[in-house]
Amino acid sequence: MYITITPQKLGDNYSQSSDDFVSYLEKENQGLEQEEMEHFFNQYGDKISAEEVVKDIDSNGAKLKKTEPKFYSITVSPSKYELNKLQNSSKDLKRYTRALMQNYVASFNREINGRPVKIDDIKYYAKIEHQRVFKGTDWQIKENQPYATKIVNLKNEIRKIERGRMQGSIRQREKEIATLECQAPHRQDEKRIVQGMPKAGNQSHIHIIVSRKDASNSFSLSPGSKYKASEVRMNGKQIKRGFNRNQFFEKAEKTFDKTFDYQRNFVETYKARKEFIKNPHSYFTSLGKLAGSEKTLAFKMMKETGIPLMPSIPTNQAKLALKLFNRLRKGVEVAIKTSSIEI
Repeated sequence: MYITITPQKLGDNYSQSSDDFVSYLEKENQGLEQEEMEHFFNQYGDKISAEEVVKDIDSNGAKLKKTEPKFYSITVSPSKYELNKLQNSSKDLKRYTRALMQNYVASFNREINGRPVKIDDIKYYAKIEHQRVFKGTDWQIKENQPYATKIVNLKNEIRKIERGRMQGSIRQREKEIATLECQAPHRQDEKRIVQGMPKAGNQSHIHIIVSRKDASNSFSLSPGSKYKASEVRMNGKQIKRGFNRNQFFEKAEKTFDKTFDYQRNFVETYKARKEFIKNPHSYFTSLGKLAGSEKTLAFKMMKETGIPLMPSIPTNQAKLALKLFNRLRKGVEVAIKTSSIEI
């Protein structure tokens, strides 16, 4: 389960309208019949129009400055293993989204009129998408990049030869290009994976737009708060503040597992990913204690997500071990960001 929570920022300021973001989320509906479209929905309603979403979100930002986010984007990307547990991607993910947003409000250390934040206190709209394309941040693209660079250079040379600006064999260069296309480590449907190529298989995921202000347009509810749980004195009153991201991500996993009877592997857990970064030795010790079949699946999952596997390290080479651990930690941080895991 890969989840990100991000404000929509443009330069030094934040987006003053959700229109561009909502329009972007409508891209998959282009050219589809009405019954085939995925519409926006919230906790209680379905088939909500994009115009209604923009109007409601944009009108709910009282007293917020340009330097403050007016809304946040939450992206939820189940793995292929999680998606395989669903009977109906759209219907099941809608059900999960509504349960997930209950986890979201429960993670605020805030009170509204003396009570905890409830689901009716937030304004959010969600949309299911079923397609993804490879981006420059994907590990497959990065590992294919040396081949892509050579191919681009060879194609440039061919154009120069055709224009008479360079001497050489076009045929020879075309052969080199064909060889490089085959040698690239990551391919899909017998083609080298490139940026913009649609990803194969079930790519269903969830986009959620949630207003910074509560439904009454009076209280600020920021999931981007740097405070997990604390209190501050304002205007002579003790005010609770903060959002516990760790709690939200962990509950998101538990809610999915309970809803769909999913048996989560060790390496899929948010707790394990954090442990990898903070204490790789402990992570691999835990990995080594897994039962045979679970360990096999764990290594398969790690390979598929681009997380580097632990090499064999002689116990007497402490400095080398530390160096490799640091490299692994850096590598997994990149992999996690690439996979849209927010920590």
